[in-house]
Amino acid sequence: MSGIDACLSEAMAIPGARGASLVDWTSGLTLGAAGDGPDRDHETAAAEASELARLAFENSAFTRATDDAGPVEDLIVTARGSYHLIRFVETSFDSSVFLYLWLDRAEANLAMARFRLQGLTAGLVLP
Repeated sequence: MSGIDACLSEAMAIPGARGASLVDWTSGLTLGAAGDGPDRDHETAAAEASELARLAFENSAFTRATDDAGPVEDLIVTARGSYHLIRFVETSFDSSVFLYLWLDRAEANLAMARFRLQGLTAGLVLP
């Protein structure tokens, strides 16, 4: 089990990582950040990623009757020079938090990064 700072530090150790942040998607606020944010601004990136996360998480097209933890595990956005991964954090309470990872496309392995985020969020302990 790890806290926010340890989780972000481990996320930054993923090959190709340029920035990582833990974000509350209901408010768009950054709970913690490491590295650079896209355009060097974690706060703006968090607010914009929150809009995307909220749309996906609340979209009935992704919902199935058997899903207990929510309809979406993660989101992947591929841009010309980067990957953007959003991994929803599952908790015992009604969580509205995701881990956002920004990767350099030339250096990153998308599958490995997604797998590592899954492990990081599973071990994350939120206060």
